[in-house]
Amino acid sequence: MSDIFERIRHNMGPLGQYADAAEGYYIFPKLEGELGNRMMFHGKEVIMWSINDYLGLANHPEVRKVDGEVFGQYGLAYPMGARMMSGNTDAHDALEKDLASFVQKEQALLVNFGYQGMVSAIDCLLSRRDVVVYDADCHACIVDGLRLHAGKRFSYKHNDVASLEKHLQNAQKIANEAGGGVLVITEGVFGMQGEQGKLAEIVRLKQDYNFRLLVDDAHGFGTLGKTGAGAGEEQGVQDQIDIYFSTFAKSMGSIGAFFAGDFDIMRYLKYNMRSQIFAKSMPIGQVLANHKRLILLKSHPEMKDRLWRNVNYLQEGLREAGFDIGNTNSCVTPVFMHGTVEEATALVQDLREAYHIFCSIVVYPVIPKGKILLRLIPTASHEIEDIEITIKAFLEVKDKLKSGAYQRSEIIIPEK
Repeated sequence: MSDIFERIRHNMGPLGQYADAAEGYYIFPKLEGELGNRMMFHGKEVIMWSINDYLGLANHPEVRKVDGEVFGQYGLAYPMGARMMSGNTDAHDALEKDLASFVQKEQALLVNFGYQGMVSAIDCLLSRRDVVVYDADCHACIVDGLRLHAGKRFSYKHNDVASLEKHLQNAQKIANEAGGGVLVITEGVFGMQGEQGKLAEIVRLKQDYNFRLLVDDAHGFGTLGKTGAGAGEEQGVQDQIDIYFSTFAKSMGSIGAFFAGDFDIMRYLKYNMRSQIFAKSMPIGQVLANHKRLILLKSHPEMKDRLWRNVNYLQEGLREAGFDIGNTNSCVTPVFMHGTVEEATALVQDLREAYHIFCSIVVYPVIPKGKILLRLIPTASHEIEDIEITIKAFLEVKDKLKSGAYQRSEIIIPEK
């Protein structure tokens, strides 16, 4: 028998192995200043491409005013206890009502955190007789929720509807034999590479297969669709999404999340989802602050217009400059290059130190070995000048990468 802690000390995981060399700079970096297009990092002002404040609401003056007022009035404690026991308020109900109306569903249900909420909802919805078919690139919160599922689960190739249909045929047969049902899970926008889930094609399969559809639209809510109601609205199939999910941590610039769907299904989750039944209710200050964000999101479409002005300018500029940005059709803007982990860190260090540009770096094991993904999140707060500076810098570091300038054998954190 081995000691658990000894095993852990000798195997810190695929990212943890770089902790000594990378923590505080490449991993767990410390950003300072107000959230926006320019922030402070490592003693320098940088153009910021790594926060999901799509609409610029996090620092909107009306939002900041309400944040200060409601938390000053109520503090962090009220209401105390789980929502089912002593933590419910009219403010919680009002926000749920407006969220449901906005995403065109009968009822909505607040959850304290997106990751926790999704894991718990999947566990709550499924029995051991049910079968799940999900996109292979689904977010970790979905994968972790499915790990709790005692029944069968199948992953289909990313955004491959033919692969989905093949698995649906098998899933439907298994579910019929077990006396269960079939749940399909996908995303409105895949947050790493920016592709929208093929929702319109997926819902057409309902004509031939009996399944329910759960969509995680964290990156689509507030950014896609005529009103900002998300990828389902963008693709004209919002009414065919059985359970809609989004977080407030992206376009709302806040924390928390919600589910929306038919009244009886939301009531079932409300009375059976363990992460909410046994956890303290969302503080009323947070509820009221999130409601203010929703009101601004709905009443100021110019924020979304400015966001997409910046998205289009950035993505078109990168394509014209010869960069591979994949098949993104959302705000998420990936830039793909080739190189080792060490080269990737050297390139990013150069961007941050010499060009004053901060963007997220993604390497193996998140993407295949030999590839580098620089992930840009344009927001309504960015200026055209930010975009032009960034594209020019990317052209220069791309040439340096090709020339071998970033080849090194170790990860180095520069001194301030």
